[in-house]
Amino acid sequence: LLPNCQNQTHRAVFGWFRRDNTHPYTHALTPVTMATLARATASLHRATSTEASSSNSRIRVLGAKPASKATFGVCTNVKFATRKAGAAVRPNMAVAAVAEAKPSYEDFNIMLDKYDFAFAVGDKVVGNVFNIDQRGAYVDIGAKAAAFLPTAEASLAPVAKVADVVEIGQAREFLIIASNDAEGSLTLSLKRMQIEIAWKRVNQLQAEDVTIYGTVVSTNRGGLLVEVEGLRGFVPSSQLNTPTPKEELVGQSIALKLIEVDEERQRLVLSNKRATADKKLDSFQVGDVVVGTVQALKPYGAFVDIGGMNGLLHISQISHERILYVENVLTVGEEIKVMILSQDRERGRVSLSTRKLEPTPGDMLRDPKLVFDKADEMAATFRERVAAAEMAARAEEAALTAEGSAMDEAPVEETA
Repeated sequence: LLPNCQNQTHRAVFGWFRRDNTHPYTHALTPVTMATLARATASLHRATSTEASSSNSRIRVLGAKPASKATFGVCTNVKFATRKAGAAVRPNMAVAAVAEAKPSYEDFNIMLDKYDFAFAVGDKVVGNVFNIDQRGAYVDIGAKAAAFLPTAEASLAPVAKVADVVEIGQAREFLIIASNDAEGSLTLSLKRMQIEIAWKRVNQLQAEDVTIYGTVVSTNRGGLLVEVEGLRGFVPSSQLNTPTPKEELVGQSIALKLIEVDEERQRLVLSNKRATADKKLDSFQVGDVVVGTVQALKPYGAFVDIGGMNGLLHISQISHERILYVENVLTVGEEIKVMILSQDRERGRVSLSTRKLEPTPGDMLRDPKLVFDKADEMAATFRERVAAAEMAARAEEAALTAEGSAMDEAPVEETA
């Protein structure tokens, strides 16, 4: 027997059977004893078992006979040329293969390409965190290479380390934000997903017109920068309704209402005035008399603080008499009584009047004290007139509705 030897070990083993030093594939075999055959078989098995261990292949010699009639059989993995002792072995009829071929790196890459999933920037994927370091977290999403979650993309809120947000073994959803084509790695983000959710939330809050609270982050010439639902928003100075200086509001939480939400332009505008006005307006009714302090004078009127909310006393509502200059009648810091004339919840504004409180036209110019003393009495009269006017309007509306119904029910006369 001479298999197609692949290394020196095989040739050394089968050298035991050589009759002379001729070519190993053309010489005749010397008769051997069963003991010699057993030693050769064991040595061959040890020499080849290491190479074929990956596929658990084994080389076996089947059916040994006495030396004079020794023949060799064929096993499943190795083909032997059989010949009685003393005959020559035919060339190229030795072992065809010792073990199944090992897969190469090329085969491995082909399999990866075959079973690889296509990932694109903007996709949401579920992955398992398997490692964390100072730079971020490594996530298995089923791609060729591990995906990476940088610390800066781990949360909408500032975090010192990614371990504060995710932990090893945790499975969760991520957003793909970048792809490294050279390495085949992907960059993930949790922050972008949270931003998307935050915009949906503020849109909902604006639609519901609810009062929210935001933290003042910083100030500038135009107003305040606040943080709401993890997003940065702007409160213009014209929408502030607090006597506290802007610089002293940093770090504080203030009541706000959303007046503009534009995700495409990343624009978020809020109003403190509307939020505080809603609270005050709930306690105010048209016709109520309140005490206020003149905060500012303008050519068109005066702004009056009525319990933390500014109302406008227009120049036409100060007196029945014509007024050319507001400062001729009112002064900043003066405490006056005013009546709630109207409310604008949408714009967070309240209109005030002292004209309706004048017992006689022009009293605000001649005797303001008399107007304030008679304010409650005049306001009650005003409310009665308003109630009567509203009742008359409802009665007229009902009459018109009844008349229209009667006309609809009247039979139509047929004409010849």
